[in-house]
Order: sequence, then C-alpha cells, then structure tokens
Amino acid sequence: MNVTRRRFLVLLPAGAASAQTIHLPFKKKTPPPPPPVRVYIGTDTTKGVCKGIYHATFDPTSGRLGVPILAAETLRPSYLALSPLRSGDAHRSLYAVNAVADPSATVTTFDLNPKTGALIEKGKVASAGAGPCYISVDSTGHAAFVANYFGGTIASYKIQPDGTLSEPVDKFDYKDPKFGHDGPFPARQDATHPHSVYISPDDRFLIVNDLGNDALSVFLIDPITAQLSPATPLLTTMRPGSGPRHIAFHPNGRWIYSINELDSTIDHLLWTTTHTHPHPSGQTPPSPQGMLINTNTPVKTIAADFPVAKNTAAEVAIPPGGNFLYASNRGEDTLVAFSIGEKGELYEIQRIPCGGKTPRHFTFDPTAQWILCGNQDSACITVFRRDAGTGKLTGPIQTVPVDSPMFTLFV
Repeated sequence: MNVTRRRFLVLLPAGAASAQTIHLPFKKKTPPPPPPVRVYIGTDTTKGVCKGIYHATFDPTSGRLGVPILAAETLRPSYLALSPLRSGDAHRSLYAVNAVADPSATVTTFDLNPKTGALIEKGKVASAGAGPCYISVDSTGHAAFVANYFGGTIASYKIQPDGTLSEPVDKFDYKDPKFGHDGPFPARQDATHPHSVYISPDDRFLIVNDLGNDALSVFLIDPITAQLSPATPLLTTMRPGSGPRHIAFHPNGRWIYSINELDSTIDHLLWTTTHTHPHPSGQTPPSPQGMLINTNTPVKTIAADFPVAKNTAAEVAIPPGGNFLYASNRGEDTLVAFSIGEKGELYEIQRIPCGGKTPRHFTFDPTAQWILCGNQDSACITVFRRDAGTGKLTGPIQTVPVDSPMFTLFV
C-alpha cells in the first residue's frame, strides 16, 4: 500500500502514541506474604509435664508462634529429622530419637499428616546404643544415621519404601582405640561420646563429633546400602578438653565450624574432598575421600570475663547467604552472632540474652528472618527477629510457654 508524505505525517502522532502505550513499564506486583508454616518441638519427657512431640503454627510475616499442641506421645524426643519432600509422596516421615540412657533406646518413625500436623507412629527400631542424641537423613531419603551419646556408638539405617527405618545396617563402637582416647576431663570425658552425625552437602560423607575423645571422624556413605566406610585419614584430633558437639557447614561447602561444648569455643575447619572418575580400562576407581584440616583459630562463644566452667556451648548454625554464624551458650544463657570474613574467620558482632535458661537448640524459620530458641530449663521458646543486612538479633519479641523444649524443626 502506497502512503503519501502527507498521509504519513497525519498517521505519525497516533503511531507514536500507540508505541508509547505498548512500551509503558508494567507495575510490579507486590509478592504475597509467606504463608504460615508448621514447627515441631521435641521435649524432655523426664521433666515437667511434657509428653512428647508438639506442633504449632508460625507466621513468617509477624514472627508469631502459635500455642503448641501435642502431636504425638513419645519418650524424650531430643532430636528430630524429616524425610525429604519427593513428588508422589502423599505424606512425609518424621524421625525422633528417644534419648534415654539405656541400651534398649529406640528411634521412632512417624507419618506426618501435612493438613492437620498430626503424627502417627508407624515404626520403631533400636538405636544401637544408649542415649541417642542426633539423627540425620540424606537428601535422597535413602539413608539415616544416629549418634548414641552414652552408648559410644553410631549406626546407619536404610529408609524403606514406607518411610520406616530398617534395623541397623552398620554400627561403629567408638571405644575402639582407632577412634582416639578419652579427653582430660573425667567428669565429662570418662568415655567416648559421639554427639552428632552430620551428612556432607553432597551426601557422600558422614562427619561425627566425639565429645569424649576430642575428635572428628569421617566416613564414606554408600547411599544405596547405607553402609559406612572409614575415610583416610579417619580422625581429625581437636584440642584436648574442647568437647566437639555439633558442626555447621558454610554454604560454600568448603568451611566447617565445630562448636565445642566443654571449652565454649568454635573451631574453623577446611573441608576437602576427592572426586572419582571411571577408568578407561573399566577398573573400579578408588573411593572418594574427605579430609578435615583445623585452621587452629578458635574463638570463644562466651564473654571474656565469664567462667568457662559455668558454661556449655550448645548449638551452631549459619543462615543462607553465609555472611553470619550464630551460637548458643548454656550457663551464660546467650545467643551470639558472628560475621564471617573472606577467609572464614569469625568476628563477634553481638551477644544477647536468650530470654530464658539453657538454650539447648535454636533454629531459623524458612525465611531466615526469625530465630526460635528453645530454653530447656525455663519452659519456653523465645522468638528473635534477625536483620539479614547486619546479622544482629532483636528480641525476644515473643515468649511462648512449652515445657522442657529440646529441639525445634520447621516443616
């Protein structure tokens, strides 16, 4: 179609207006607030009137925790773990160690109803030692691992198709001299005490903190069979009398921070792994290995003037982003925030009262804007707001009564 110059000039303003209309920027919609989530609370059933695992709703927008309701009666569920969310699964499984100082101690599997929060017991197996205190589940949902504090053992389990645990697949007795020797404080280190079994982010290795022997040990995981193979080297020896309790992996996967219960310190360790590749000849490649190197740069979790003998450090955690690390102190009864430097070094930025007594465990909500702190000996959970920019905490903004809280787990 031919367009004359006059016709073009007549049409130009309309066309320009049309173009402007087309290219006007769209107004961004405000994202909806995160929906309420559910949190499970493990309690010490040997104290007070608590009966097992409780659940409550948590509002990530306001930071308000609802009234805890009994979800399942079970004996001293001191540590909880959740099966990974997989497509096709109607329900997830929740696992609880029953932390009693008896060789017949157990690990219980519950079916979790996502609509009501109810827990239905569907399996129970031996923990393979007295005083189970930690359970971890790999991200594939094929294997689980338990540490037995008083029994001095660790055990591995296959997770069966219905979510229940098999009988123990492997068991290692830490009284074996290859796992080291008792530390210098007989009152707490009269025997070996595995305190945590932590799975590496790639699901290939298990790292065990032994409070009694002042050492960390590393195992290779077979994800299909749940069998464990000692790595080479097996042990990383820590300072005598430090009492390694729990670890936290940095999001970069290369730094590990071990919180030490007895001398109230945090150690920074370097984590290195080898990768295996199929050999052209078809030969079986060597097993991958994981190695820990202590940088020997411990930092105190307690104030300089607080007596070490009156405190036991408890929990350590790093939120997404990896700029900050948090720890709890039982005795000083504080939460401590550290910034993490370019080389992984820690700098204390805040020390704040936990709002109760004996902060055994704390956890971030899914948004990492809030911390829930379980104060075991003051029958309450306190809620703190976390500033993602500065790393500092504000609060407690709420104190919720619950008897002898030992662990909190968001779903």
